[in-house]
Amino acid sequence: MVATTNTFINTSVGAVETTLQEFKKLSTDEQLAALWFIYLETGKSITPAAPGSARLQLAQGLMDQVKAMSHQEQLQFMRNLVEKVNTPATRSYGILSPNTKLAFWYRLAQWMEDGTVIPMPSGYQLSKTGKQVIGKIQNLEFNQQITILRRCVVDMGVDAFA
Repeated sequence: MVATTNTFINTSVGAVETTLQEFKKLSTDEQLAALWFIYLETGKSITPAAPGSARLQLAQGLMDQVKAMSHQEQLQFMRNLVEKVNTPATRSYGILSPNTKLAFWYRLAQWMEDGTVIPMPSGYQLSKTGKQVIGKIQNLEFNQQITILRRCVVDMGVDAFA
């Protein structure tokens, strides 16, 4: 039984790592779109997992900055996070805890939905590769989906202390 358990764990880890690598190969805008679609799919389930355990008040200043930006500036900020461009805002994001980063993106997704933050363009279509990555994520178990989401958002921004 131990061999079967180890095989399952190795297969699960392999699926997460493979999917993460494929996600990271997407263009910046495709990564942002994929995050949006992932949040649409898993948002209701991650609500208690991320905001409930995160200290979102620690990110309140950055969240207020993002809300005050024009839609183009908001999009550039998100692109800068993905591309790890060193700016005061990406450094502010970089020092947040993993759970706070999850909650931050969850809040961004909510704001995108209500128009506070630049929304997804209507009729936006992911590329074939982007759709394949989303499909792979959807086929994973919930905990694996959260692991991928967490690793994606944790790797974004610039940690000035690293």
